Amino acid sequence: MNDDMQKDEVILPSEEAEAREVDDIVIESYNDEDLNGGDMTDKDRIKDLRQKLKVAVKEKQEYLDGWQRLKADFANYKKREEEGKSEFMKFAREGLLADLLPVLESFQMAFANKDAWEKIDKSWRSGVEYINTQLVQVLGSHGLSEMRPLGEEFDPKVHTSIGHIHTEDAANEHKIAEVVQPGYDLSGRVIRSPKVKIFTTGRDDAT
Repeated sequence: MNDDMQKDEVILPSEEAEAREVDDIVIESYNDEDLNGGDMTDKDRIKDLRQKLKVAVKEKQEYLDGWQRLKADFANYKKREEEGKSEFMKFAREGLLADLLPVLESFQMAFANKDAWEKIDKSWRSGVEYINTQLVQVLGSHGLSEMRPLGEEFDPKVHTSIGHIHTEDAANEHKIAEVVQPGYDLSGRVIRSPKVKIFTTGRDDAT
């Protein structure tokens, strides 16, 4: 009886499962072209592969171009955001600086009266002048600069005319003859227009 059992082929469950997996792998390895491959010549196969390669290269280039455009758009966006942030920070303190201008002008008015200023005690005068210098330096560190456009061509977009001064020199026509009140510029942006008088050959002093 033992000899008869040895002659019969015994297939264990695990072996049967492995056999099915092998069959599945073999079947899956064939695609439609493999199953119908008998109808295609080698020339047709090469032509088909070339066509697929051409399509793949075209798609790859389209993906690459799209990625490059997206990268460029993001870089431009980031640059605009940084510039916008920089501009915002530059002018965020504009209101505060503008409020300090009357203080600065008060110092200038005091210094302008030479006779009265010279009569003040020298040590006290030196202290006030030092405070004024500090104020000017602080405001300057934040981008504020004084505008005294004496002799420049009058620009109504930048200057405010409050009068005219007659001149016989035609070369001075419409040039600034006097700065009555200085203006102020904050990092290239006029926050207070200078008040000026303009040379003119057509009329006398209108003041």
